[in-house]
Amino acid sequence: MNSKDLSVRTGCKDIWNAHMAEGVTFCKHDIPYCPTTATSIPRDILTWEEAKSIHKKHISKKDYDYTIDSFVCFYMDDYKFDGTRGVWNNPEQALQILKHFAGAITVDFSTYIDFPEPIKTYATYRMRLLGYWWGKNGIEVINNVRWGTFETYDYCFEGIPTESIVAIGTVGGSPRRLVDRDRFVSGLTEMIKRLRPHTILIYGSASYDCFDQLKAQGIKIIHYPSKTARDFERRKSDE
Repeated sequence: MNSKDLSVRTGCKDIWNAHMAEGVTFCKHDIPYCPTTATSIPRDILTWEEAKSIHKKHISKKDYDYTIDSFVCFYMDDYKFDGTRGVWNNPEQALQILKHFAGAITVDFSTYIDFPEPIKTYATYRMRLLGYWWGKNGIEVINNVRWGTFETYDYCFEGIPTESIVAIGTVGGSPRRLVDRDRFVSGLTEMIKRLRPHTILIYGSASYDCFDQLKAQGIKIIHYPSKTARDFERRKSDE
């Protein structure tokens, strides 16, 4: 086969973001390996919506070289960062925003228990590939860990370095809702077993016995209040 046979046809578009996978290592279930590129613990964590708002204000003032000493996370409803104008479909635009911040927690694409398994696997694939690509482009990256029910354990921890720092969010249904807490604790236990993280960043409440037990095991737990909690405290202080 000659080189012409391998050339890309004119007009083709990379709708799968295959260019991001250049140089990536794939794990057992074809989940991309995403190195932890962060060299320090985040001073603060802001949501993607907050980051976009900050970016818009600076650009409107023609302040193109601004820097914010905060990491960006995606612990929010998927429609706020996914879709036709989201970070997956507009990766270059998202990258240009993230470059102004200290780093990023990889995207928290949902893996709801009632989702078909291929969708949950694809969510995990996208989390890791975006994170890998961000790191490759100079972003300090910390892996978000997201699991579902036990069948997701086969792949949901893949592509994350062992004995590193990881991040999780507690702002959704679990572990806040009792009906979801057992599932959350089960996944957390499995995460510790497989990844053996030395530090866990928690965006949202960390007031649960499971985290106290991890501290007792020598795992460093660092808590960051959610945007909702920060807004509540701000309103209280203004009263």
